[in-house]
Amino acid sequence: MTSNYRNVACSKISISELMLPSHTNFSGKIHGGYILSLLDQIAFASASKYSGNYCVTASVDTVNFLKPIEVGELVTMKASVNYVGRSSMIIGIRVEAENIQTGAIKHCNSSYFTMVAKDKEGKSVVVPGLILSDLHEVRRYFKSLKLIQVKKEIDEHQEELDYTSIEALASLDAHNVLLELN
Repeated sequence: MTSNYRNVACSKISISELMLPSHTNFSGKIHGGYILSLLDQIAFASASKYSGNYCVTASVDTVNFLKPIEVGELVTMKASVNYVGRSSMIIGIRVEAENIQTGAIKHCNSSYFTMVAKDKEGKSVVVPGLILSDLHEVRRYFKSLKLIQVKKEIDEHQEELDYTSIEALASLDAHNVLLELN
């Protein structure tokens, strides 16, 4: 394992883009898929900058659309590494939209992407350790640990659940679903 460490600051990336009518969905707001594309790009840039390697998206862990983004707003995305494992990194991204006429800024999205560093042959490579420089970075690291724990619990639950059992099928009565199995 590598013995080098890097600061969170080594991973910080910020991009801004003016939202155009071509980015809208059918309701006239900026399309979530367009924002997802930008999120993936900045996650790649942050992870690659930090690790010094090509990185791939392993999972999109959380994407919380909090407020709609309007045409004409300036969207700024800020990303940095929150957590590093052996070859993986969790990138936290904050999305803000600014009304460029009034200067009003709103928090529109928070996202977490797991990225994996790869070598030229496509094999996972070890990433530098992470230096946490303030309590904000410590909080983000602990939040990532919790995210990892929750993902493991979901995976374990899926492995343990016998969804074909009478009990599991009967429990669906409490949900907004109608079973019509063939």
